[in-house]
Amino acid sequence: MANTLLKVTDLKVSYGGIKAVKGIDLEVREGELVTLIGSNGAGKTTTMKAITGMLLAEAGDIVYDGQSIRGVGSWDLVKRGLAMVPEGRGVFARMTIVENLLMGAYTRTDKADIQRDIERMFELFPRLRERKDQLAGTMSGGEQQMLAMARALMSRPKLLLLDEPSMGLSPIMVDKIFEVVRDVHAQGMTILLVEQNARRALQVADRGYVMDSGEIIMTGEAKAMLDDPKVRAAYLGEASVA
Repeated sequence: MANTLLKVTDLKVSYGGIKAVKGIDLEVREGELVTLIGSNGAGKTTTMKAITGMLLAEAGDIVYDGQSIRGVGSWDLVKRGLAMVPEGRGVFARMTIVENLLMGAYTRTDKADIQRDIERMFELFPRLRERKDQLAGTMSGGEQQMLAMARALMSRPKLLLLDEPSMGLSPIMVDKIFEVVRDVHAQGMTILLVEQNARRALQVADRGYVMDSGEIIMTGEAKAMLDDPKVRAAYLGEASVA
Protein backbone atom coordinates (compact mmCIF):
# COMPACT_ATOMS: atom_id res chain seq x y z
CA MET A 1 0.00 0.00 0.00
CA ALA A 2 1.21 3.50 -0.86
CA ASN A 3 2.42 5.83 1.87
CA THR A 4 -0.07 8.26 3.40
CA LEU A 5 0.75 11.74 2.11
CA LEU A 6 -1.97 13.63 4.01
CA LYS A 7 -3.66 12.56 7.24
CA VAL A 8 -6.27 14.72 8.97
CA THR A 9 -7.23 13.62 12.47
CA ASP A 10 -10.13 14.94 14.59
CA LEU A 11 -10.01 18.30 12.80
CA LYS A 12 -12.24 21.00 14.28
CA VAL A 13 -12.62 24.48 12.81
CA SER A 14 -14.90 27.32 13.94
CA TYR A 15 -15.34 30.87 12.74
CA GLY A 16 -17.83 33.55 13.64
CA GLY A 17 -19.21 31.35 16.40
CA ILE A 18 -20.10 28.59 13.94
CA LYS A 19 -18.64 25.08 14.36
CA ALA A 20 -17.96 24.50 10.67
CA VAL A 21 -15.88 21.30 10.94
CA LYS A 22 -16.68 18.98 13.85
CA GLY A 23 -13.81 16.55 14.32
CA ILE A 24 -13.27 14.88 10.94
CA ASP A 25 -10.72 12.27 9.87
CA LEU A 26 -9.52 11.78 6.29
CA GLU A 27 -6.40 10.66 4.50
CA VAL A 28 -4.88 10.75 1.04
CA ARG A 29 -2.24 8.22 -0.01
CA GLU A 30 0.48 8.88 -2.57
CA GLY A 31 -0.85 8.59 -6.12
CA GLU A 32 -4.51 8.69 -5.11
CA LEU A 33 -7.28 10.97 -6.28
CA VAL A 34 -9.58 11.41 -3.28
CA THR A 35 -12.75 13.46 -3.43
CA LEU A 36 -14.65 15.21 -0.65
CA ILE A 37 -18.28 15.70 -1.68
CA GLY A 38 -21.31 17.19 0.03
CA SER A 39 -23.93 19.88 -0.30
CA ASN A 40 -23.21 23.59 -0.14
CA GLY A 41 -22.31 24.62 3.42
CA ALA A 42 -21.22 21.13 4.48
CA GLY A 43 -17.75 22.35 5.51
CA LYS A 44 -15.73 21.19 2.52
CA THR A 45 -14.04 24.50 1.69
CA THR A 46 -13.41 25.20 5.38
CA THR A 47 -11.59 21.87 5.59
CA MET A 48 -9.42 22.79 2.60
CA LYS A 49 -8.61 26.19 4.07
CA ALA A 50 -7.58 24.60 7.37
CA ILE A 51 -5.32 22.11 5.58
CA THR A 52 -3.60 24.90 3.65
CA GLY A 53 -3.17 27.23 6.63
CA MET A 54 -5.74 29.79 5.51
CA LEU A 55 -7.89 29.07 8.57
CA LEU A 56 -6.61 28.07 12.01
CA ALA A 57 -7.74 24.69 13.30
CA GLU A 58 -8.96 24.80 16.89
CA ALA A 59 -8.34 21.09 17.49
CA GLY A 60 -6.97 17.99 15.82
CA ASP A 61 -3.92 17.54 13.61
CA ILE A 62 -2.96 17.77 9.95
CA VAL A 63 0.03 15.66 8.97
CA TYR A 64 1.51 16.15 5.50
CA ASP A 65 4.45 14.10 4.21
CA GLY A 66 5.14 12.79 7.71
CA GLN A 67 5.11 16.14 9.53
CA SER A 68 2.40 18.12 11.32
CA ILE A 69 1.53 21.27 9.37
CA ARG A 70 -1.14 22.61 11.69
CA GLY A 71 -0.55 26.37 11.88
CA VAL A 72 1.98 26.42 9.01
CA GLY A 73 1.35 29.24 6.51
CA SER A 74 0.33 28.72 2.91
CA TRP A 75 3.63 30.20 1.65
CA ASP A 76 5.68 27.53 3.43
CA LEU A 77 3.32 24.75 2.36
CA VAL A 78 3.81 25.59 -1.33
CA LYS A 79 7.57 25.29 -0.81
CA ARG A 80 6.96 21.86 0.74
CA GLY A 81 4.94 20.72 -2.27
CA LEU A 82 1.35 21.34 -1.22
CA ALA A 83 -0.55 23.58 -3.65
CA MET A 84 -4.21 24.58 -3.74
CA VAL A 85 -6.46 25.91 -6.48
CA PRO A 86 -9.00 27.90 -4.46
CA GLU A 87 -12.71 28.19 -5.02
CA GLY A 88 -13.27 31.22 -7.26
CA ARG A 89 -9.94 30.73 -9.07
CA GLY A 90 -8.11 33.85 -7.80
CA VAL A 91 -5.91 34.57 -10.82
CA PHE A 92 -3.81 37.73 -11.01
CA ALA A 93 -6.20 39.73 -13.17
CA ARG A 94 -3.75 42.45 -14.28
CA MET A 95 -1.04 39.98 -15.27
CA THR A 96 -0.78 38.01 -18.50
CA ILE A 97 -1.19 34.26 -18.64
CA VAL A 98 2.58 33.76 -18.84
CA GLU A 99 3.13 36.10 -15.87
CA ASN A 100 0.55 34.14 -13.86
CA LEU A 101 2.36 30.89 -14.68
CA LEU A 102 5.68 32.40 -13.59
CA MET A 103 4.06 33.42 -10.29
CA GLY A 104 3.17 29.76 -9.79
CA ALA A 105 6.88 28.94 -9.97
CA TYR A 106 7.98 31.67 -7.54
CA THR A 107 9.55 29.16 -5.13
CA ARG A 108 11.73 27.67 -7.89
CA THR A 109 15.11 28.74 -9.27
CA ASP A 110 15.51 26.21 -12.13
CA LYS A 111 14.84 28.65 -14.98
CA ALA A 112 15.25 26.19 -17.84
CA ASP A 113 12.86 23.71 -16.25
CA ILE A 114 10.37 26.49 -15.53
CA GLN A 115 10.26 27.30 -19.25
CA ARG A 116 9.80 23.61 -20.05
CA ASP A 117 6.94 23.43 -17.54
CA ILE A 118 5.26 26.45 -19.15
CA GLU A 119 5.35 24.55 -22.45
CA ARG A 120 3.89 21.52 -20.64
CA MET A 121 1.04 23.68 -19.32
CA PHE A 122 0.36 24.90 -22.85
CA GLU A 123 0.15 21.26 -23.97
CA LEU A 124 -2.29 20.47 -21.16
CA PHE A 125 -4.30 23.65 -21.82
CA PRO A 126 -3.94 24.63 -25.51
CA ARG A 127 -6.31 27.56 -25.01
CA LEU A 128 -3.76 29.17 -22.69
CA ARG A 129 -1.12 29.09 -25.43
CA GLU A 130 -3.52 30.87 -27.80
CA ARG A 131 -3.99 33.64 -25.21
CA LYS A 132 -0.58 33.66 -23.53
CA ASP A 133 -0.15 37.45 -23.73
CA GLN A 134 -3.74 38.22 -22.71
CA LEU A 135 -4.52 39.72 -19.29
CA ALA A 136 -5.98 37.02 -17.06
CA GLY A 137 -8.83 39.27 -15.93
CA THR A 138 -10.21 39.48 -19.47
CA MET A 139 -10.57 35.69 -19.85
CA SER A 140 -13.73 33.63 -19.40
CA GLY A 141 -14.40 31.81 -16.13
CA GLY A 142 -13.42 28.48 -17.64
CA GLU A 143 -10.18 29.87 -19.04
CA GLN A 144 -9.37 31.39 -15.65
CA GLN A 145 -9.98 27.99 -14.02
CA MET A 146 -7.53 26.40 -16.46
CA LEU A 147 -4.98 29.10 -15.64
CA ALA A 148 -5.45 28.65 -11.88
CA MET A 149 -4.82 24.91 -12.23
CA ALA A 150 -1.81 25.44 -14.48
CA ARG A 151 -0.36 28.03 -12.10
CA ALA A 152 -0.63 25.58 -9.17
CA LEU A 153 1.02 22.83 -11.23
CA MET A 154 3.93 25.17 -11.99
CA SER A 155 5.04 24.77 -8.36
CA ARG A 156 5.54 21.03 -9.05
CA PRO A 157 3.41 19.96 -6.08
CA LYS A 158 3.43 16.55 -4.42
CA LEU A 159 -0.21 17.11 -3.46
CA LEU A 160 -2.68 19.22 -5.45
CA LEU A 161 -5.84 20.45 -3.71
CA LEU A 162 -8.71 21.48 -5.98
CA ASP A 163 -11.62 23.38 -4.43
CA GLU A 164 -14.78 23.35 -6.58
CA PRO A 165 -13.00 23.49 -9.97
CA SER A 166 -16.24 23.11 -11.97
CA MET A 167 -18.27 25.77 -10.14
CA GLY A 168 -20.04 28.21 -12.45
CA LEU A 169 -18.66 26.72 -15.66
CA SER A 170 -20.49 25.70 -18.84
CA PRO A 171 -21.04 21.95 -19.41
CA ILE A 172 -18.39 21.92 -22.15
CA MET A 173 -15.84 23.59 -19.86
CA VAL A 174 -16.74 21.22 -17.00
CA ASP A 175 -15.92 18.32 -19.33
CA LYS A 176 -12.55 19.88 -20.15
CA ILE A 177 -11.65 20.53 -16.50
CA PHE A 178 -12.45 16.97 -15.46
CA GLU A 179 -10.53 15.64 -18.47
CA VAL A 180 -7.47 17.57 -17.28
CA VAL A 181 -7.95 16.38 -13.68
CA ARG A 182 -8.03 12.79 -14.95
CA ASP A 183 -4.94 13.33 -17.15
CA VAL A 184 -2.90 14.99 -14.39
CA HIS A 185 -3.78 12.20 -11.98
CA ALA A 186 -2.87 9.56 -14.60
CA GLN A 187 0.60 11.16 -14.79
CA GLY A 188 1.09 10.40 -11.09
CA MET A 189 -0.22 13.52 -9.32
CA THR A 190 -1.82 13.01 -5.90
CA ILE A 191 -5.05 15.02 -5.71
CA LEU A 192 -7.62 15.98 -3.08
CA LEU A 193 -10.71 17.23 -4.91
CA VAL A 194 -13.59 19.12 -3.28
CA GLU A 195 -16.57 19.20 -5.60
CA GLN A 196 -20.32 19.82 -5.48
CA ASN A 197 -20.74 17.88 -8.74
CA ALA A 198 -20.65 14.58 -6.88
CA ARG A 199 -21.21 12.36 -9.91
CA ARG A 200 -18.31 13.79 -11.89
CA ALA A 201 -16.04 13.77 -8.84
CA LEU A 202 -16.76 10.12 -8.02
CA GLN A 203 -16.28 9.14 -11.66
CA VAL A 204 -12.64 10.31 -11.61
CA ALA A 205 -11.74 9.53 -7.98
CA ASP A 206 -10.27 6.43 -6.36
CA ARG A 207 -11.96 7.03 -3.00
CA GLY A 208 -14.53 9.42 -1.65
CA TYR A 209 -15.70 11.05 1.56
CA VAL A 210 -19.18 12.47 2.05
CA MET A 211 -19.39 15.51 4.31
CA ASP A 212 -22.58 16.86 5.88
CA SER A 213 -22.98 19.62 8.49
CA GLY A 214 -19.28 19.56 9.35
CA GLU A 215 -18.98 15.79 9.74
CA ILE A 216 -17.84 12.89 7.56
CA ILE A 217 -20.88 10.65 7.26
CA MET A 218 -19.62 8.13 4.70
CA THR A 219 -16.41 6.99 3.05
CA GLY A 220 -15.47 4.28 0.58
CA GLU A 221 -14.30 3.36 -2.88
CA ALA A 222 -15.58 5.93 -5.36
CA LYS A 223 -17.14 3.43 -7.77
CA ALA A 224 -19.02 1.72 -4.93
CA MET A 225 -20.28 5.09 -3.71
CA LEU A 226 -21.58 5.86 -7.21
CA ASP A 227 -23.78 2.78 -6.91
CA ASP A 228 -24.87 3.41 -3.30
CA PRO A 229 -28.63 4.20 -3.17
CA LYS A 230 -28.19 6.71 -0.32
CA VAL A 231 -25.48 8.61 -2.20
CA ARG A 232 -27.48 8.50 -5.41
CA ALA A 233 -30.58 9.88 -3.70
CA ALA A 234 -28.86 12.57 -1.64
CA TYR A 235 -26.03 13.76 -3.89
CA LEU A 236 -26.60 12.52 -7.44
CA GLY A 237 -30.11 13.87 -7.80
CA GLU A 238 -31.77 10.48 -8.19
CA ALA A 239 -34.89 9.26 -6.43
CA SER A 240 -34.21 6.44 -4.00
CA VAL A 241 -35.69 3.08 -4.87
CA ALA A 242 -37.91 1.50 -2.23
